[in-house]
Amino acid sequence: MKTYGQLLLGAAALIAVFAAASAVAEDADPPTRLEDLSAGLEAGPVDPYIPVPESEHRTVPARQWRRGPFTSIQVNIDASGFNIVGDAANEPSIAVDPRWPNRLAIGWRQFDTITSNFRQAGIGFSTDGGRTWTAGVLDPGVFRSDPVLDFAADGTFYYDSLRYIEVPETLWSEFSRSPNAGATWGSFVYAMGGDKPWMTVDRTGGGGNGNIYQTWWGLYSCCANDDFTRSRGGAASFETPVAMPDGPHFGTASVRHDGTLLVAGVGDLGTTVVRSSTVQNPAVPLGFDGATTVDMGGDLVVLTGPNPEGLTGQMYVTTDHSGGVTHGNVYVLASVDPPGSDPLDVHFARSTDGGLTWSPAMRINDDAGDNWQWFGTISVAPNGRIDVIWNDTRVDPGGYWSELYYRSSSDGGINWSPNTVVSADFDPHLGWPSQNKLGDYYDMVSDDVGVHVAYAATFNGEQDVYYLRIGDYDCNANGVGDTDDILQQFSLDLNQNGIPDECEALLFADGFELGDATVWTIVNP
Repeated sequence: MKTYGQLLLGAAALIAVFAAASAVAEDADPPTRLEDLSAGLEAGPVDPYIPVPESEHRTVPARQWRRGPFTSIQVNIDASGFNIVGDAANEPSIAVDPRWPNRLAIGWRQFDTITSNFRQAGIGFSTDGGRTWTAGVLDPGVFRSDPVLDFAADGTFYYDSLRYIEVPETLWSEFSRSPNAGATWGSFVYAMGGDKPWMTVDRTGGGGNGNIYQTWWGLYSCCANDDFTRSRGGAASFETPVAMPDGPHFGTASVRHDGTLLVAGVGDLGTTVVRSSTVQNPAVPLGFDGATTVDMGGDLVVLTGPNPEGLTGQMYVTTDHSGGVTHGNVYVLASVDPPGSDPLDVHFARSTDGGLTWSPAMRINDDAGDNWQWFGTISVAPNGRIDVIWNDTRVDPGGYWSELYYRSSSDGGINWSPNTVVSADFDPHLGWPSQNKLGDYYDMVSDDVGVHVAYAATFNGEQDVYYLRIGDYDCNANGVGDTDDILQQFSLDLNQNGIPDECEALLFADGFELGDATVWTIVNP
Protein backbone atom coordinates (compact mmCIF):
# COMPACT_ATOMS: atom_id res chain seq x y z
CA MET A 1 0.00 0.00 0.00
CA LYS A 2 1.34 3.41 -0.93
CA THR A 3 0.62 6.39 1.27
CA TYR A 4 0.61 9.88 -0.15
CA GLY A 5 4.03 10.54 1.41
CA GLN A 6 5.59 7.58 -0.41
CA LEU A 7 4.07 8.76 -3.67
CA LEU A 8 5.50 12.25 -3.17
CA LEU A 9 8.98 10.86 -2.59
CA GLY A 10 8.68 8.90 -5.81
CA ALA A 11 7.65 12.02 -7.68
CA ALA A 12 10.50 14.09 -6.26
CA ALA A 13 12.85 12.97 -9.01
CA LEU A 14 10.50 14.41 -11.59
CA ILE A 15 10.41 17.82 -9.95
CA ALA A 16 14.11 18.40 -10.60
CA VAL A 17 13.55 18.43 -14.36
CA PHE A 18 10.58 20.78 -14.28
CA ALA A 19 11.18 24.44 -14.96
CA ALA A 20 9.30 27.11 -13.07
CA ALA A 21 6.30 28.38 -14.98
CA SER A 22 5.54 32.07 -15.07
CA ALA A 23 2.30 33.47 -13.65
CA VAL A 24 -0.42 33.94 -16.25
CA ALA A 25 -2.41 37.13 -16.15
CA GLU A 26 -6.17 37.27 -16.32
CA ASP A 27 -7.44 37.00 -19.92
CA ALA A 28 -3.97 35.84 -21.09
CA ASP A 29 -3.58 33.13 -23.72
CA PRO A 30 -2.84 29.57 -22.55
CA PRO A 31 0.84 28.70 -22.10
CA THR A 32 2.57 27.28 -25.19
CA ARG A 33 4.12 24.34 -23.35
CA LEU A 34 3.71 22.52 -20.08
CA GLU A 35 6.60 22.62 -17.65
CA ASP A 36 4.88 20.30 -15.18
CA LEU A 37 3.23 17.49 -17.16
CA SER A 38 1.30 15.04 -15.03
CA ALA A 39 3.29 12.03 -16.14
CA GLY A 40 2.49 10.20 -12.92
CA LEU A 41 -1.13 10.04 -11.79
CA GLU A 42 -2.97 11.64 -14.66
CA ALA A 43 -2.11 12.52 -18.19
CA GLY A 44 0.70 10.56 -19.72
CA PRO A 45 1.47 8.70 -21.73
CA VAL A 46 -1.66 9.48 -23.70
CA ASP A 47 -2.96 7.00 -26.27
CA PRO A 48 -4.18 8.36 -29.60
CA TYR A 49 -7.86 9.10 -30.10
CA ILE A 50 -9.65 6.11 -31.63
CA PRO A 51 -13.04 7.24 -32.93
CA VAL A 52 -15.71 4.56 -32.74
CA PRO A 53 -18.50 5.30 -35.24
CA GLU A 54 -21.98 5.02 -33.80
CA SER A 55 -22.78 2.43 -36.47
CA GLU A 56 -20.14 0.16 -34.92
CA HIS A 57 -21.44 0.44 -31.36
CA ARG A 58 -22.69 -2.78 -29.87
CA THR A 59 -25.52 -1.96 -27.50
CA VAL A 60 -27.75 -3.70 -25.00
CA PRO A 61 -30.68 -2.31 -22.99
CA ALA A 62 -29.52 -0.20 -20.06
CA ARG A 63 -30.69 -1.91 -16.89
CA GLN A 64 -31.78 -0.26 -13.69
CA TRP A 65 -30.04 -1.88 -10.73
CA ARG A 66 -32.06 -2.12 -7.53
CA ARG A 67 -31.09 -2.78 -3.94
CA GLY A 68 -34.17 -2.71 -1.72
CA PRO A 69 -35.87 0.67 -2.23
CA PHE A 70 -32.81 2.16 -3.97
CA THR A 71 -32.56 2.30 -7.77
CA SER A 72 -29.37 3.07 -9.69
CA ILE A 73 -29.98 4.46 -13.18
CA GLN A 74 -27.28 4.38 -15.86
CA VAL A 75 -26.31 7.82 -17.18
CA ASN A 76 -23.71 7.09 -19.92
CA ILE A 77 -26.14 5.80 -22.55
CA ASP A 78 -26.57 6.26 -26.30
CA ALA A 79 -29.22 8.34 -28.05
CA SER A 80 -31.70 5.45 -27.80
CA GLY A 81 -31.12 4.99 -24.08
CA PHE A 82 -29.02 1.82 -24.49
CA ASN A 83 -25.76 0.80 -22.83
CA ILE A 84 -22.76 0.93 -25.17
CA VAL A 85 -20.75 -2.27 -24.81
CA GLY A 86 -16.97 -1.90 -24.70
CA ASP A 87 -16.69 1.70 -23.54
CA ALA A 88 -15.95 2.99 -20.03
CA ALA A 89 -17.16 5.88 -17.91
CA ASN A 90 -15.92 6.90 -14.47
CA GLU A 91 -15.06 9.81 -12.16
CA PRO A 92 -18.54 11.45 -12.15
CA SER A 93 -19.46 14.88 -10.83
CA ILE A 94 -22.96 16.32 -10.48
CA ALA A 95 -24.73 19.69 -10.60
CA VAL A 96 -28.34 20.32 -9.55
CA ASP A 97 -30.49 23.37 -10.31
CA PRO A 98 -31.24 24.72 -6.79
CA ARG A 99 -34.46 26.36 -8.00
CA TRP A 100 -35.92 23.29 -9.75
CA PRO A 101 -33.93 20.24 -8.60
CA ASN A 102 -35.43 17.90 -11.20
CA ARG A 103 -32.98 19.54 -13.60
CA LEU A 104 -29.51 18.11 -13.14
CA ALA A 105 -26.35 17.22 -15.04
CA ILE A 106 -23.53 14.73 -14.54
CA GLY A 107 -20.09 14.88 -16.15
CA TRP A 108 -17.62 12.01 -16.32
CA ARG A 109 -14.48 10.69 -18.00
CA GLN A 110 -15.67 9.00 -21.21
CA PHE A 111 -13.51 6.30 -22.80
CA ASP A 112 -14.99 5.27 -26.16
CA THR A 113 -13.02 2.03 -26.02
CA ILE A 114 -11.24 0.29 -23.16
CA THR A 115 -8.30 -0.44 -25.49
CA SER A 116 -7.23 3.21 -25.12
CA ASN A 117 -6.75 5.54 -22.16
CA PHE A 118 -7.89 8.49 -24.30
CA ARG A 119 -10.84 10.09 -22.55
CA GLN A 120 -13.28 12.85 -23.32
CA ALA A 121 -15.68 15.05 -21.39
CA GLY A 122 -18.80 12.93 -20.94
CA ILE A 123 -22.00 14.80 -20.14
CA GLY A 124 -25.59 13.86 -19.36
CA PHE A 125 -28.60 15.90 -18.35
CA SER A 126 -32.00 15.05 -16.91
CA THR A 127 -35.19 17.05 -16.51
CA ASP A 128 -37.13 14.48 -14.49
CA GLY A 129 -34.97 14.12 -11.41
CA GLY A 130 -32.57 11.57 -12.89
CA ARG A 131 -35.25 9.06 -13.92
CA THR A 132 -34.16 9.39 -17.56
CA TRP A 133 -31.05 10.85 -19.18
CA THR A 134 -29.78 12.34 -22.42
CA ALA A 135 -26.04 11.81 -22.80
CA GLY A 136 -23.17 12.74 -25.09
CA VAL A 137 -19.67 14.21 -25.18
CA LEU A 138 -18.44 17.79 -25.05
CA ASP A 139 -15.69 18.50 -27.61
CA PRO A 140 -15.58 15.04 -29.27
CA GLY A 141 -12.03 13.92 -30.03
CA VAL A 142 -10.43 16.29 -27.49
CA PHE A 143 -8.59 14.74 -24.53
CA ARG A 144 -10.30 15.87 -21.32
CA SER A 145 -10.19 14.48 -17.80
CA ASP A 146 -10.92 15.20 -14.12
CA PRO A 147 -14.45 16.60 -14.65
CA VAL A 148 -15.85 18.74 -11.83
CA LEU A 149 -19.34 20.25 -12.01
CA ASP A 150 -20.94 22.88 -9.79
CA PHE A 151 -23.79 25.38 -9.99
CA ALA A 152 -24.62 28.97 -9.13
CA ALA A 153 -27.64 30.15 -7.16
CA ASP A 154 -29.38 31.18 -10.39
CA GLY A 155 -29.11 27.65 -11.82
CA THR A 156 -26.12 28.26 -14.10
CA PHE A 157 -24.00 25.10 -14.37
CA TYR A 158 -20.20 25.00 -14.76
CA TYR A 159 -17.99 22.19 -16.08
CA ASP A 160 -14.30 22.26 -15.07
CA SER A 161 -12.24 20.06 -17.38
CA LEU A 162 -8.55 19.13 -17.40
CA ARG A 163 -7.26 19.34 -20.99
CA TYR A 164 -4.25 17.64 -22.53
CA ILE A 165 -2.71 18.74 -25.85
CA GLU A 166 -0.13 16.49 -27.47
CA VAL A 167 1.78 19.12 -29.51
CA PRO A 168 3.05 21.06 -27.71
CA GLU A 169 2.71 18.74 -24.71
CA THR A 170 0.44 20.81 -22.48
CA LEU A 171 -1.93 20.37 -19.56
CA TRP A 172 -4.35 22.94 -18.11
CA SER A 173 -7.95 23.48 -16.99
CA GLU A 174 -10.82 24.83 -19.07
CA PHE A 175 -14.37 25.83 -18.11
CA SER A 176 -17.65 25.48 -19.97
CA ARG A 177 -20.91 27.12 -18.91
CA SER A 178 -24.53 26.00 -19.28
CA PRO A 179 -27.35 28.53 -18.85
CA ASN A 180 -30.08 25.87 -18.99
CA ALA A 181 -29.20 23.17 -16.47
CA GLY A 182 -26.94 21.16 -18.74
CA ALA A 183 -29.05 21.02 -21.90
CA THR A 184 -26.51 23.07 -23.89
CA TRP A 185 -22.97 24.16 -23.12
CA GLY A 186 -20.80 27.01 -24.34
CA SER A 187 -17.26 26.86 -25.63
CA PHE A 188 -14.49 26.01 -23.19
CA VAL A 189 -12.51 28.91 -21.69
CA TYR A 190 -8.90 28.68 -20.51
CA ALA A 191 -8.80 28.66 -16.69
CA MET A 192 -5.14 28.15 -15.66
CA GLY A 193 -5.24 25.06 -13.46
CA GLY A 194 -3.61 21.67 -13.51
CA ASP A 195 -3.94 18.07 -12.37
CA LYS A 196 -6.58 17.11 -9.81
CA PRO A 197 -8.56 20.36 -10.14
CA TRP A 198 -11.57 21.15 -7.99
CA MET A 199 -13.92 24.11 -7.98
CA THR A 200 -16.76 25.55 -5.97
CA VAL A 201 -19.22 28.38 -6.58
CA ASP A 202 -20.25 30.95 -3.94
CA ARG A 203 -24.04 30.70 -3.48
CA THR A 204 -24.23 32.69 -0.23
CA GLY A 205 -25.88 35.82 -1.64
CA GLY A 206 -23.12 37.91 -0.04
CA GLY A 207 -20.33 39.99 -1.53
CA GLY A 208 -18.72 37.00 -3.23
CA ASN A 209 -21.95 35.57 -4.62
CA GLY A 210 -21.31 33.95 -7.99
CA ASN A 211 -17.53 33.80 -7.54
CA ILE A 212 -15.93 30.63 -8.86
CA TYR A 213 -12.90 29.30 -6.98
CA GLN A 214 -10.61 26.71 -8.58
CA THR A 215 -7.78 24.75 -6.94
CA TRP A 216 -5.41 22.11 -8.31
CA TRP A 217 -2.22 20.17 -7.63
CA GLY A 218 0.66 22.62 -8.04
CA LEU A 219 3.10 19.80 -8.81
CA TYR A 220 1.56 19.26 -12.27
CA SER A 221 0.15 22.51 -13.58
CA CYS A 222 0.40 25.50 -15.84
CA CYS A 223 1.73 27.77 -13.13
CA ALA A 224 4.62 26.36 -11.08
CA ASN A 225 3.60 26.29 -7.40
CA ASP A 226 0.59 28.58 -7.83
CA ASP A 227 -2.52 26.46 -7.29
CA PHE A 228 -5.53 28.75 -6.84
CA THR A 229 -7.49 31.14 -9.03
CA ARG A 230 -10.82 32.96 -9.03
CA SER A 231 -13.37 34.04 -11.62
CA ARG A 232 -15.74 36.90 -10.86
CA GLY A 233 -17.28 36.90 -14.34
CA GLY A 234 -19.11 33.61 -14.64
CA ALA A 235 -16.04 31.72 -15.92
CA ALA A 236 -15.50 34.18 -18.78
CA SER A 237 -11.95 34.68 -17.48
CA PHE A 238 -9.77 33.78 -14.51
CA GLU A 239 -7.33 35.80 -12.45
CA THR A 240 -3.59 35.37 -12.08
CA PRO A 241 -3.16 32.32 -9.83
CA VAL A 242 -1.54 32.40 -6.39
CA ALA A 243 -0.14 29.75 -4.08
CA MET A 244 -2.18 28.37 -1.19
CA PRO A 245 -0.40 27.82 2.12
CA ASP A 246 0.67 24.18 2.54
CA GLY A 247 -0.48 23.41 -1.04
CA PRO A 248 -3.49 21.15 -0.33
CA HIS A 249 -4.50 18.77 -3.14
CA PHE A 250 -6.39 15.50 -3.58
CA GLY A 251 -9.29 17.40 -1.99
CA THR A 252 -12.22 19.73 -2.45
CA ALA A 253 -13.42 23.23 -1.56
CA SER A 254 -16.48 24.78 0.06
CA VAL A 255 -17.80 28.27 0.84
CA ARG A 256 -19.07 28.95 4.35
CA HIS A 257 -22.23 31.03 4.96
CA ASP A 258 -20.12 34.14 5.64
CA GLY A 259 -18.28 33.82 2.32
CA THR A 260 -15.13 32.26 3.80
CA LEU A 261 -13.53 29.77 1.43
CA LEU A 262 -12.18 26.50 2.79
CA VAL A 263 -9.97 24.13 0.82
CA ALA A 264 -9.12 20.65 2.13
CA GLY A 265 -6.50 18.23 0.95
CA VAL A 266 -3.10 16.72 1.51
CA GLY A 267 -0.38 19.30 1.97
CA ASP A 268 3.27 19.42 2.93
CA LEU A 269 2.32 19.09 6.61
CA GLY A 270 -0.32 16.37 6.18
CA THR A 271 -4.10 16.54 5.88
CA THR A 272 -4.94 20.22 6.04
CA VAL A 273 -7.70 22.82 5.63
CA VAL A 274 -6.82 26.24 4.19
CA ARG A 275 -9.04 29.28 4.86
CA SER A 276 -9.60 32.62 3.13
CA SER A 277 -12.03 35.18 4.51
CA THR A 278 -10.96 37.82 1.98
CA VAL A 279 -11.16 35.94 -1.32
CA GLN A 280 -14.79 37.05 -1.62
CA ASN A 281 -13.68 40.70 -1.72
CA PRO A 282 -12.59 41.93 -5.18
CA ALA A 283 -10.79 44.91 -3.61
CA VAL A 284 -8.36 42.65 -1.74
CA PRO A 285 -5.57 40.71 -3.52
CA LEU A 286 -6.07 36.95 -3.56
CA GLY A 287 -4.74 35.56 -0.29
CA PHE A 288 -5.37 33.20 2.60
CA ASP A 289 -5.76 33.46 6.36
CA GLY A 290 -3.77 30.31 7.02
CA ALA A 291 -3.81 26.52 7.10
CA THR A 292 -4.77 24.13 9.90
CA THR A 293 -3.65 20.52 10.08
CA VAL A 294 -6.51 18.11 10.74
CA ASP A 295 -5.76 14.75 12.35
CA MET A 296 -7.96 12.38 10.34
CA GLY A 297 -6.80 9.32 12.31
CA GLY A 298 -4.94 7.91 9.33
CA ASP A 299 -3.40 8.72 5.96
CA LEU A 300 -4.87 8.95 2.49
CA VAL A 301 -3.53 6.10 0.35
CA VAL A 302 -3.07 5.80 -3.40
CA LEU A 303 -2.24 3.23 -6.08
CA THR A 304 -3.42 0.17 -4.18
CA GLY A 305 -6.27 -2.17 -3.28
CA PRO A 306 -9.54 -1.70 -5.15
CA ASN A 307 -8.16 1.21 -7.22
CA PRO A 308 -4.54 0.33 -8.05
CA GLU A 309 -3.74 3.27 -10.35
CA GLY A 310 -5.76 5.96 -8.60
CA LEU A 311 -6.79 7.45 -5.30
CA THR A 312 -8.79 5.44 -2.80
CA GLY A 313 -10.55 8.67 -1.92
CA GLN A 314 -10.22 12.43 -1.72
CA MET A 315 -10.37 14.64 1.35
CA TYR A 316 -13.76 16.39 1.32
CA VAL A 317 -14.75 19.61 3.07
CA THR A 318 -18.28 20.95 3.32
CA THR A 319 -20.16 23.55 5.34
CA ASP A 320 -23.51 23.97 7.11
CA HIS A 321 -25.83 26.78 5.91
CA SER A 322 -28.90 25.65 7.85
CA GLY A 323 -29.46 28.63 10.14
CA GLY A 324 -29.99 26.17 13.02
CA VAL A 325 -27.81 25.10 15.92
CA THR A 326 -25.22 23.57 13.58
CA HIS A 327 -25.09 26.68 11.35
CA GLY A 328 -21.54 27.50 10.30
CA ASN A 329 -20.08 24.09 11.15
CA VAL A 330 -17.35 22.82 8.85
CA TYR A 331 -16.95 19.09 8.18
CA VAL A 332 -14.17 17.05 6.61
CA LEU A 333 -14.34 13.43 5.53
CA ALA A 334 -11.84 11.06 3.94
CA SER A 335 -11.11 7.40 3.41
CA VAL A 336 -7.89 6.86 5.38
CA ASP A 337 -5.59 4.05 6.47
CA PRO A 338 -5.89 3.83 10.28
CA PRO A 339 -3.30 2.26 12.59
CA GLY A 340 -3.37 -1.53 12.58
CA SER A 341 -4.31 -4.13 9.98
CA ASP A 342 -7.50 -2.47 8.72
CA PRO A 343 -6.57 -1.11 5.26
CA LEU A 344 -9.08 1.74 4.98
CA ASP A 345 -11.93 3.38 6.93
CA VAL A 346 -14.11 6.45 6.38
CA HIS A 347 -13.26 9.10 9.00
CA PHE A 348 -15.11 12.32 9.82
CA ALA A 349 -14.11 15.44 11.77
CA ARG A 350 -16.00 18.60 12.73
CA SER A 351 -15.10 22.24 13.36
CA THR A 352 -17.46 24.62 15.15
CA ASP A 353 -15.23 27.69 14.79
CA GLY A 354 -14.89 28.04 11.05
CA GLY A 355 -12.07 25.55 10.57
CA LEU A 356 -9.64 26.82 13.22
CA THR A 357 -9.89 23.78 15.50
CA TRP A 358 -11.17 20.28 14.89
CA SER A 359 -12.78 17.44 16.81
CA PRO A 360 -11.06 14.06 16.99
CA ALA A 361 -11.79 12.01 13.88
CA MET A 362 -14.52 9.39 14.20
CA ARG A 363 -15.11 6.28 12.10
CA ILE A 364 -18.28 6.26 9.97
CA ASN A 365 -18.33 2.61 8.85
CA ASP A 366 -19.34 0.07 11.49
CA ASP A 367 -17.89 -3.20 10.13
CA ALA A 368 -15.83 -5.42 12.42
CA GLY A 369 -13.35 -6.77 9.85
CA ASP A 370 -10.35 -5.54 7.90
CA ASN A 371 -12.19 -4.20 4.86
CA TRP A 372 -11.76 -1.37 2.37
CA GLN A 373 -14.09 1.61 2.82
CA TRP A 374 -13.05 3.70 -0.19
CA PHE A 375 -14.24 6.77 -2.10
CA GLY A 376 -15.82 8.27 1.03
CA THR A 377 -17.92 11.30 -0.06
CA ILE A 378 -19.92 13.88 1.94
CA SER A 379 -22.48 16.64 1.39
CA VAL A 380 -24.71 18.77 3.63
CA ALA A 381 -28.38 19.58 3.04
CA PRO A 382 -29.75 23.13 3.48
CA ASN A 383 -31.43 21.95 6.70
CA GLY A 384 -28.07 20.77 8.09
CA ARG A 385 -28.42 17.02 7.55
CA ILE A 386 -25.06 15.41 6.73
CA ASP A 387 -25.02 12.69 4.06
CA VAL A 388 -22.11 10.27 3.52
CA ILE A 389 -21.55 7.54 0.95
CA TRP A 390 -18.66 5.15 0.34
CA ASN A 391 -17.71 1.89 -1.37
CA ASP A 392 -17.45 -0.99 1.10
CA THR A 393 -15.85 -4.44 0.62
CA ARG A 394 -17.36 -6.13 3.69
CA VAL A 395 -19.39 -8.26 1.24
CA ASP A 396 -16.08 -9.79 0.10
CA PRO A 397 -13.71 -10.20 3.10
CA GLY A 398 -10.13 -10.22 1.87
CA GLY A 399 -11.22 -9.09 -1.60
CA TYR A 400 -12.36 -6.01 -3.45
CA TRP A 401 -15.99 -6.62 -4.45
CA SER A 402 -17.83 -3.53 -3.25
CA GLU A 403 -21.26 -2.17 -2.42
CA LEU A 404 -22.23 1.47 -2.04
CA TYR A 405 -23.14 2.38 1.56
CA TYR A 406 -24.95 5.40 3.02
CA ARG A 407 -25.20 7.05 6.44
CA SER A 408 -26.60 10.38 7.66
CA SER A 409 -26.60 12.65 10.72
CA SER A 410 -29.13 15.32 11.69
CA ASP A 411 -27.25 16.75 14.70
CA GLY A 412 -23.91 17.86 13.28
CA GLY A 413 -22.26 14.44 13.19
CA ILE A 414 -22.79 13.41 16.80
CA ASN A 415 -25.35 10.68 16.12
CA TRP A 416 -25.69 8.76 12.86
CA SER A 417 -28.22 6.57 11.08
CA PRO A 418 -27.36 2.89 10.56
CA ASN A 419 -24.94 1.85 7.83
CA THR A 420 -27.22 1.11 4.88
CA VAL A 421 -26.40 -0.70 1.62
CA VAL A 422 -27.84 1.24 -1.33
CA SER A 423 -26.44 -0.59 -4.38
CA ALA A 424 -25.81 -4.02 -5.80
CA ASP A 425 -22.30 -5.40 -5.41
CA PHE A 426 -19.68 -5.03 -8.14
CA ASP A 427 -16.06 -5.89 -8.97
CA PRO A 428 -14.07 -2.63 -9.29
CA HIS A 429 -11.31 -4.45 -11.19
CA LEU A 430 -13.52 -4.97 -14.26
CA GLY A 431 -13.57 -2.82 -17.38
CA TRP A 432 -10.32 -0.98 -16.87
CA PRO A 433 -9.86 1.34 -19.88
CA SER A 434 -6.12 0.80 -20.33
CA GLN A 435 -5.84 2.53 -16.96
CA ASN A 436 -6.36 0.42 -13.86
CA LYS A 437 -8.77 2.49 -11.83
CA LEU A 438 -12.41 3.47 -11.40
CA GLY A 439 -11.48 7.15 -11.49
CA ASP A 440 -10.59 9.05 -8.32
CA TYR A 441 -13.89 10.21 -6.79
CA TYR A 442 -17.69 10.22 -6.58
CA ASP A 443 -19.93 13.25 -6.05
CA MET A 444 -23.25 14.11 -4.38
CA VAL A 445 -25.62 17.04 -3.74
CA SER A 446 -28.05 17.05 -0.80
CA ASP A 447 -31.41 18.77 -0.36
CA ASP A 448 -33.80 18.85 2.59
CA VAL A 449 -35.62 15.68 1.49
CA GLY A 450 -32.84 13.48 0.09
CA VAL A 451 -29.57 13.34 -1.80
CA HIS A 452 -28.52 13.13 -5.46
CA VAL A 453 -25.62 10.69 -5.94
CA ALA A 454 -23.34 10.25 -8.97
CA TYR A 455 -21.09 7.19 -8.83
CA ALA A 456 -19.36 4.61 -11.03
CA ALA A 457 -19.75 0.83 -10.86
CA THR A 458 -19.30 -2.28 -13.00
CA PHE A 459 -22.74 -3.88 -12.77
CA ASN A 460 -22.67 -4.48 -16.55
CA GLY A 461 -19.21 -6.04 -16.47
CA GLU A 462 -17.70 -2.69 -17.47
CA GLN A 463 -17.33 0.77 -15.96
CA ASP A 464 -20.48 2.88 -16.13
CA VAL A 465 -21.78 6.01 -14.40
CA TYR A 466 -24.98 5.83 -12.35
CA TYR A 467 -27.42 8.23 -10.77
CA LEU A 468 -28.99 7.29 -7.44
CA ARG A 469 -31.62 9.18 -5.48
CA ILE A 470 -31.64 8.45 -1.75
CA GLY A 471 -34.91 9.63 -0.22
CA ASP A 472 -37.96 11.08 -1.93
CA TYR A 473 -37.66 13.65 -4.71
CA ASP A 474 -38.30 17.35 -4.08
CA CYS A 475 -38.66 18.82 -7.56
CA ASN A 476 -40.02 22.20 -6.43
CA ALA A 477 -37.45 22.67 -3.63
CA ASN A 478 -40.13 23.34 -1.00
CA GLY A 479 -38.65 20.92 1.54
CA VAL A 480 -41.54 18.46 1.15
CA GLY A 481 -41.19 15.20 -0.75
CA ASP A 482 -43.00 15.02 -4.09
CA THR A 483 -45.05 12.05 -2.86
CA ASP A 484 -46.40 14.06 0.07
CA ASP A 485 -46.96 17.15 -2.09
CA ILE A 486 -49.17 15.12 -4.41
CA LEU A 487 -50.83 13.08 -1.66
CA GLN A 488 -51.78 16.21 0.30
CA GLN A 489 -52.82 17.97 -2.92
CA PHE A 490 -50.30 20.76 -2.54
CA SER A 491 -49.29 19.81 -6.09
CA LEU A 492 -51.27 18.36 -9.00
CA ASP A 493 -50.17 15.25 -10.86
CA LEU A 494 -52.68 15.04 -13.69
CA ASN A 495 -50.60 12.57 -15.74
CA GLN A 496 -49.98 10.43 -12.63
CA ASN A 497 -46.24 10.01 -13.22
CA GLY A 498 -45.24 10.94 -9.66
CA ILE A 499 -43.82 14.33 -10.66
CA PRO A 500 -45.71 17.48 -9.57
CA ASP A 501 -47.10 19.17 -12.66
CA GLU A 502 -45.55 22.55 -11.86
CA CYS A 503 -42.08 20.99 -12.20
CA GLU A 504 -42.83 19.64 -15.65
CA ALA A 505 -44.25 22.97 -16.75
CA LEU A 506 -40.92 24.58 -15.87
CA LEU A 507 -39.21 22.44 -18.50
CA PHE A 508 -40.20 25.11 -20.97
CA ALA A 509 -38.74 27.97 -18.95
CA ASP A 510 -35.39 29.65 -19.67
CA GLY A 511 -35.81 29.02 -23.41
CA PHE A 512 -35.33 25.27 -22.87
CA GLU A 513 -37.64 22.81 -24.62
CA LEU A 514 -37.23 19.05 -24.67
CA GLY A 515 -38.25 18.86 -28.29
CA ASP A 516 -35.91 21.59 -29.45
CA ALA A 517 -33.67 20.19 -32.21
CA THR A 518 -30.86 22.54 -31.17
CA VAL A 519 -30.44 21.05 -27.69
CA TRP A 520 -27.39 18.98 -28.69
CA THR A 521 -25.79 21.16 -31.36
CA ILE A 522 -22.89 21.95 -29.01
CA VAL A 523 -22.81 18.95 -26.72
CA ASN A 524 -23.31 16.10 -29.17
CA PRO A 525 -22.94 17.29 -32.78
